[in-house]
Amino acid sequence: MHRMTRLASLIAIALGPLLSACGTDGRQTLVIYSPHGKEMLQEYEAAFEALQPEVDVQWIDMGGQDVYDRVRTERNNPQASLWWGGASTTLDRAADEGLLEAYRPSWSEAVPEHARHPAHFWYGTYFTPEVITYNTRTLDSTEVPRSWDELLDDRWHDRILIRYPLASATMRTIFGALIMRQPSVEAGYEWLAKLDRNVKTYTADPTQLYLRLAREEGDLSLWNMPDTYIQADVNGYPFEAVIPEEGTPVLTDGIAIVANAPSPGAARTFYEFITTDSALVHQAHSYYRIPARADIASERLPDWIRRAAINAMPVDWERLAAEGAAWMQYWDENIKGRGDRYLERLKDEG
Repeated sequence: MHRMTRLASLIAIALGPLLSACGTDGRQTLVIYSPHGKEMLQEYEAAFEALQPEVDVQWIDMGGQDVYDRVRTERNNPQASLWWGGASTTLDRAADEGLLEAYRPSWSEAVPEHARHPAHFWYGTYFTPEVITYNTRTLDSTEVPRSWDELLDDRWHDRILIRYPLASATMRTIFGALIMRQPSVEAGYEWLAKLDRNVKTYTADPTQLYLRLAREEGDLSLWNMPDTYIQADVNGYPFEAVIPEEGTPVLTDGIAIVANAPSPGAARTFYEFITTDSALVHQAHSYYRIPARADIASERLPDWIRRAAINAMPVDWERLAAEGAAWMQYWDENIKGRGDRYLERLKDEG
């Protein structure tokens, strides 16, 4: 509780005028869709309500792709007001479909051009590196794959756990980037089929991924760096991460207000509340988030960010946004759980 009170006090200094302007007479419901996990969502719910008790913050923790699907389904009767945590490609698609409301935050000039929508429909909050996550009880650091291609080795047969990609912006980004590493989409499908041969299971949600990996039902996974370390810190899971040597996709994680939101004023207030420099510094220290804002002094950030040697893989984000959904649909219908048969068919055809 002391931690949440301190956080609220820090943010209130910068946010005070906006909070005062947004007060309402009755308790107002603010629904937030987010993939950021219950630990961070619970803390910021409590911190925000401590400053503005007339607002009842309610959040639903779901995958980034699930958020898009739900917002799209609810477009004629929006239930959520804020989308906190989405890949830039997914947010671009939502903006193109009229699902988002333009909003220019007070810190809009502090993020690079590639980390914001040109018409202000979304802004980047974090840069999220994708990693190879592994169980330190079953694997020594010297045994862990150091490249994406090493995951295809026969030694990893039935030892890889993966979050079901169609519901996850993280996994869609990883799979899409790995397809584009190949000379053609068809070669990318072949790569994913070889990976599929080594996958023990595709879990329905992140919680199942964490539990199964912690229970040693598999040895490693493809996931993102912040959640890997959060689970190690908060739940004591034996997780560590490796950034592949040839580079990794670094996802721009953004925030947006839902078009025709039921509580637009509260949504804008909460938006500013969780993106002040103090809030972002706190998120960096407590939740391993790398701020997208460039105006935060490096000495305020944790050592691991200042020391991190993150080799960003070149990714054609526009192409991923345009073609990624079709790639994932093809993978789901032809490759998932059928990698061996897919490769045998290619051999017969060729």
